[in-house]
Amino acid sequence: MDGMPENAIDQSEVSQLRAAFPYFAGLPQSGAVAYLDAAATSQRPASVLDAERAFLERANAAVHRGTSQAVGSATEQFERARALVADFLGAPSSDQIVWAENATDALNLVALGIAEATAAVRTGDASLGVDGSERFALEAGDEILITEAEHHANLIPWQRLAAKTGATLRWIPAREDGTWTLDDARQALTPRTRIFAFAHVSNVTGMLAPVADLVALAREVGAITVLDACQSVPHLPVDFAELGVDFAAFSGHKMLGPNGIGVLYGRAELLSALPPARTGGSAITRVTMERAEFMPPPMRFEAGTQPVSQAVGLGAATEFLTAVGMQRTAAREHELVERLIAGITSTPGLRLLGPADPAERVALASVVVEGVHAHDVGQFLDEQGVLVRVGHHCAQPLHRALGITSSTRASVHVTTTEDEVDRFVDAVRGAQRYFGAEVAR
Repeated sequence: MDGMPENAIDQSEVSQLRAAFPYFAGLPQSGAVAYLDAAATSQRPASVLDAERAFLERANAAVHRGTSQAVGSATEQFERARALVADFLGAPSSDQIVWAENATDALNLVALGIAEATAAVRTGDASLGVDGSERFALEAGDEILITEAEHHANLIPWQRLAAKTGATLRWIPAREDGTWTLDDARQALTPRTRIFAFAHVSNVTGMLAPVADLVALAREVGAITVLDACQSVPHLPVDFAELGVDFAAFSGHKMLGPNGIGVLYGRAELLSALPPARTGGSAITRVTMERAEFMPPPMRFEAGTQPVSQAVGLGAATEFLTAVGMQRTAAREHELVERLIAGITSTPGLRLLGPADPAERVALASVVVEGVHAHDVGQFLDEQGVLVRVGHHCAQPLHRALGITSSTRASVHVTTTEDEVDRFVDAVRGAQRYFGAEVAR
């Protein structure tokens, strides 16, 4: 892997890292389960669990509400977490970090905000928008571009936005292996494209999209870019400002953090012009019986009680990953993916989805065992103590384009061992034998 750090993570350090995770180090199933489902939900280090627990036990208070010392202390921890996340992502300001329930929620915040901006222009009711929000308004004939490989979370919000506004939803078709290219995007983008939403890393194929190049193409036609970064932020050094993307979203529970917390990143001038999708307390400056005026970002988008302890836990997760080093994490996981792909491609009767070159994918591999349903494969693997994800992975259109209904996905993180990867490959081969689908080498 180009640019692999000299102080690469070796097996002894992996053992030390695993010791920091109660799931791996202290629970009864430790050693009996090969956990290869980090793409769905990662395990959490003790430092993350401790940070959230300590806040709840000793600092819990209503942030941004009141003037007591307790509120001030809680608010300080809450906003420190925002600053940690901003720094982790290369955001110039913590005001560009909006808390959400998860990545799905964050993507919906953008789509629903654009719907509000469109309604404000069409009805002439300025109260539905904010200063500058007319830049987001869509018209009939405008185009929203996505790819056929998107997670449902980065598909359905755009379907509904198109239906509400009269815009046309278009998509880049997936190729035979489930991937798409920069040239495909170049051909699909038109002067009518207003929004281009795509995944940084596919949760099915592991394909790594050339984000900076795609952003440059989108800017040529004046399109806003929205990045699903769920499968990249936990595994790669990611700098949203450097990539130039307009909006990006990811979830805490995939990057060693708590459930119930997600992040929306936005370029400052675009966040300032985006109307809020949800309204209520804390997001406002002045309310009358006729209308409301809203605070600037990020508070504008954070109506109601926020996931405070979860934010604190996510901040701790960024500190853990920063201490390990994201470049080192990426290099370690690349080695694991190389091993995973080699085991799959050397086994007859297995169909690898996505690029065969490990350098073109990140952290996961989905396979089809010819002649065996993925659910049967998953049950067999579970009996062998190999925990993976089976199904359509919330990407039905992609699976349909590939001529399948489901697949079996193994995903790694920095705590994954070579033995766990080998156990997956051996277990899949065992499933072939068990179901009579073994193919002679």
